[in-house]
Amino acid sequence: MPRSALVDALGWVGAAALLLAYFLVSSRRVHGGSLLYQGLNAAGSLLLGANSLYYGAVPSAFVNLVWLAIAVYGAASGLRARG
Repeated sequence: MPRSALVDALGWVGAAALLLAYFLVSSRRVHGGSLLYQGLNAAGSLLLGANSLYYGAVPSAFVNLVWLAIAVYGAASGLRARG
C-alpha cells in the first residue's frame, strides 16, 4: 500500500491521544473512569486502528478495535453510574 500523509497523520494523532490518556491517568490528573480518559482512548484507538488497517497491520488493528470497545464500555458505564 502506498504511503498516505493523511493516514500517517491520523495514526500519529491517535498514538498521541492514547499516550496522553495514559499520562493523565498515571499522573492522577484524571480518573480512569472519566469521560476525558475514555474519550481519548476511544479516539486514539479509532485513529490508530484505521492507520493499522490501511497499512495491513491486522493484529494491531484488532487490538485497537478491542481497545475502542473497552473505551466505549467504560464511557457508558461511567455515564450510567452518574445518573
